[in-house]
Amino acid sequence: MRNAFDEKTGLNSLDLPGRPEETRVVVAMSGGVDSSVTAALLKEQGYDVVGITMQLYDHGVAVSRKGACCAGQDIQDARRVADAIGIPHYVLDYEDRFRKAVMDDFADSYAAGETPIPCVRCNERVKFRDLLETARDLGAAALATGHYISSRTGKAGRELRRPRDLERDQSYFLFTTTREQLEFLRFPLGDLTKPEARALAARMGLGVVAEKPDSQDICFVPTGRYTTIVQRLKPEAATPGEVVHLDGRVLGRHEGIINFTIGQRRGLGIGADGPASEPLFVVKLDPVRHRVIVGPKEALETSRLVLRDVNWLGDLPLEALPEGGMDLLARVRSTREPVPARIEYDGAGLVVTLTEGEGGVAPGQACVFYDAADPARVLGGGWIARTESRWQMEEAASAATARVAAAG
Repeated sequence: MRNAFDEKTGLNSLDLPGRPEETRVVVAMSGGVDSSVTAALLKEQGYDVVGITMQLYDHGVAVSRKGACCAGQDIQDARRVADAIGIPHYVLDYEDRFRKAVMDDFADSYAAGETPIPCVRCNERVKFRDLLETARDLGAAALATGHYISSRTGKAGRELRRPRDLERDQSYFLFTTTREQLEFLRFPLGDLTKPEARALAARMGLGVVAEKPDSQDICFVPTGRYTTIVQRLKPEAATPGEVVHLDGRVLGRHEGIINFTIGQRRGLGIGADGPASEPLFVVKLDPVRHRVIVGPKEALETSRLVLRDVNWLGDLPLEALPEGGMDLLARVRSTREPVPARIEYDGAGLVVTLTEGEGGVAPGQACVFYDAADPARVLGGGWIARTESRWQMEEAASAATARVAAAG
């Protein structure tokens, strides 16, 4: 980070007016190395730092599990770090809010045949909403987190940007962050790599977290089996049904669509699943008729997406997009790099056309946008409501041509 205070501009290292010692910052402390280093760095620079840890779920089952977060041992680790660097630390019980806003949503989404991303929902509905309001109530000028993401002031306000360490890039999970929230949020680790963060933890005497394993994506699934918690929260999601080929053939039966994901190849439980037969993949889940739809690999190559609940961070509003759409980069998985795409706003929603097809894309996932001219800048994103594969589009076009020919 740069010098803690700039005499010329009157801004401190967090782009806030006033000297660090006059600036209160609340740090969201999960008990891991990243948020611990964030708190320690800000304290070292002289800020008035307050640490807050959220207890998000019944931590009794996760106290000894490596890779958990916001649970029993993590809360103790956050408290030890706060004591070590000399800052006040509070634990807030958000279990009820987390269950309703994140866990129930996760189960509902899975039961609807989608592939949810609970980490995004947690940031959107708990950390950057409830915790942000708590920070304001405490008189803070900013809420700082240990996310590997960056922000800076741009033409239309603060911009969300990818971090220096692209291997740790968390921008995919933060696409719902609004402009208003960005004005209050700060991400001090945006210019650090993970090894540098761990080295800082060791230098600052934070041995309790310096080599601590990273948290897992699904913190509230102790066994790593999503179906366990979905079945507990949404028992009807385990209703048996048919496995059906795209051409209409019934190939077998299943014990619930929650046991399947888009793109799945193995474990379909049908004769056509064998190595000597036509390779089949899960291409669609039908929760209404409790059907698992399978088809050839080419049916997975998604070329068009219809989005809902779009959060747009571009300089111009969506309504002002050029006629015919806008070229940008799109990312449909956190583990994939952004690819060329085009977005069009039709007044009701946003349609994304991928220049090259992407496999295994499913409703419930996110599509995140990046500026084609400045790929580090995040332009927002939306939730995938519907996908259209190149195969489906070609089949529909062929069927339409056949109908026209028959009518003629």
